[in-house]
Amino acid sequence: MLLFQDAAQDTLQDGLIEEQTLSVIELIRSGGVGGQVIIAMLFVLLLVALYIYFERILAIKGASRIDPNFMNQIKDHVSGGKVDAAQVLCAQMNTPVSRLISKGISRIGKPLEDINSAIENAGRLEIYKLEKNMSVVATISGVAPMIGFLGTVIGMILSIFEISKAGGNIDMKLLSGGLYTAMTTTVAGLIVGIVAYMAYNHMVVRTDKVVHQMESNSVEFLDLLNEPI
Repeated sequence: MLLFQDAAQDTLQDGLIEEQTLSVIELIRSGGVGGQVIIAMLFVLLLVALYIYFERILAIKGASRIDPNFMNQIKDHVSGGKVDAAQVLCAQMNTPVSRLISKGISRIGKPLEDINSAIENAGRLEIYKLEKNMSVVATISGVAPMIGFLGTVIGMILSIFEISKAGGNIDMKLLSGGLYTAMTTTVAGLIVGIVAYMAYNHMVVRTDKVVHQMESNSVEFLDLLNEPI
């Protein structure tokens, strides 16, 4: 009976030891200084990508908010000749759509082509503001896996170096450090790259919705100016 209990305790201890060696922190520590440096770089890139993502999402969400009756009120003001009231309404809204309409209102009295050009120029500026720092997230999505693969190469070099020092005798303990570096950095790079890629695509989709909203309201405003009096 005691033999079975001792065997069970040994099995439990082995399981605990195995679980500890498979923990993420232990894997990172086992990867050596090179692996830890690369993991730290990838962690910083992940934080940067997440910060830009949440900051841009909040900004885009605020930019997409617009009163459903906004264009109806603009139409009433412009049709009634109340240009100043229309400008005040645009200033109160303070969204990309309202700023485009405000730019068009400020050009009332000039040829329709000039008004259209002014709105298009203002629209490009608004799109540039919406896409601020999004290219950084796109860069991270491509660079992170490459940094992870760099860790893979470094890990393999370390493993080969340990084999050469051992005189060609293969010992898994000697190879473990390099293999840990290779595997952990590759996984970390892929995770950061996938997260950044998904964040970038989501930002692009949300930005496109705001752009379509600006285009729709701009066309509606130009149609208003083109209506016969």
